[in-house]
Amino acid sequence: MTTSPSLSTAVPAETPAASASPAAKPEGKAKLAERKQSALPVLEQLFGLYPHLFGAEFLPLKRGIFQDLLARHPEVFQRDSLKAALAVHARSTPYLQCVAAAKARHDLDGVAVEEVAPEHVYQAVVELHRRRQARTQDDLSPKLRAQLSAAFEASGLSPQDYRERVQPADEAIAAVLDEALSESTGRIARQEALNKAFEASGKNPREFAEMYGVQERDVIKSALACKRRAQASAAAT
Repeated sequence: MTTSPSLSTAVPAETPAASASPAAKPEGKAKLAERKQSALPVLEQLFGLYPHLFGAEFLPLKRGIFQDLLARHPEVFQRDSLKAALAVHARSTPYLQCVAAAKARHDLDGVAVEEVAPEHVYQAVVELHRRRQARTQDDLSPKLRAQLSAAFEASGLSPQDYRERVQPADEAIAAVLDEALSESTGRIARQEALNKAFEASGKNPREFAEMYGVQERDVIKSALACKRRAQASAAAT
């Protein structure tokens, strides 16, 4: 089921009209183009007022940005036209890319105020995949699997909690997610075991690597990955 973008979160729904084949619904494409065109004047105003948010490089918007804009510029923006413009902005590929990259959400003054929720990162990753897949006959699921694996590991959640948060509705996407979670679980277990042995050894990374016949970069990488997961897990609770 396709849903409208949420202005409270400024992220897209998981299943957009863009996932349809190019010739599937020409009237839908025409309406989309019309909405984009009608939103341009407001988007230009937003760019002029907040180039750090709506300029060459987009940033994820804080939840409630719609209300913030209306409150700060009551003489500039009309509720309906601003709502439509933000919806177009939130569905744009550059905006999806910044959400998928899990950049922090920013307020009107450009201050990072909160992290993007794991489910919103997931939705953006999946939507970008669908748009790319619609333009090629190549199977892009391996790239999607790698991206979902990275998104999961950055979330600090357990596999079960992550799946409950993202709730994949598409069976094919759900299968790729399961593969990603399985790969990540195995990789995390190996990293945790290596880092535990390293910490117990009392050696520096080079000494430990030589002693156990592993690569020094793998020792350092595992230690950093474990530290990031611990921080992400603490932030998620």
